[in-house]
Amino acid sequence: MSSSHLDSLITQFAELPTTCISDALAGLTNLDPAIKPLKKEWTVCGRAYPVKLRAADNLKLLQGIRDAQPGDVLIADAKGYLYNAVAGDFVIGLMKTLGLAGFVVDGAVRDVSGIQELDFPVFCRGTTVAAGGKSGAGEAGVPISCAGVTVHPGDIVVGDVDGVVVVPAHQAEEVLIKAREKLEKDREREEGVLGNPDAARAYLDRVLGRG
Repeated sequence: MSSSHLDSLITQFAELPTTCISDALAGLTNLDPAIKPLKKEWTVCGRAYPVKLRAADNLKLLQGIRDAQPGDVLIADAKGYLYNAVAGDFVIGLMKTLGLAGFVVDGAVRDVSGIQELDFPVFCRGTTVAAGGKSGAGEAGVPISCAGVTVHPGDIVVGDVDGVVVVPAHQAEEVLIKAREKLEKDREREEGVLGNPDAARAYLDRVLGRG
């Protein structure tokens, strides 16, 4: 897939809610629902640059920041560990400075107020006050398992207030079509049912097998 075509797909995925993308993938590539944005308004969409970390260590995360390309979403497996952070506002600031699209981590961050002031989308399992170390264990730019989902370099990561979903690169076009169809069906259902008591009752009767 050419980089220009991938960029076009990313732009189109960014316009869709994660719920529709999840439905198009039968819910099989949703990160653990505990992974949420630090601000509910934040969204993220971009190419995955995966990083595998040892719990409480972030040296390989710094390598990922250096090696990732502008527009990439740095997505890190930090083993779900919450006592020590793998990033604070300075490290997040490095990501923003180098043009990354966002950060997703199965782990913890700190300096929450500073990160929010940066207005750079961060999705994490939790927050803490404790710093991490720099022993160097881990790998950057390799396939990982993050919050229950396999993530390969170049997959598409999409996140919003509902959570984070990973679109495998080889399925991107198919998933985009299905997600758009789901969004349109949802809109048609809402327009035809909500605000109309008779239509609402008829809809419920159909679903319940009473019609």
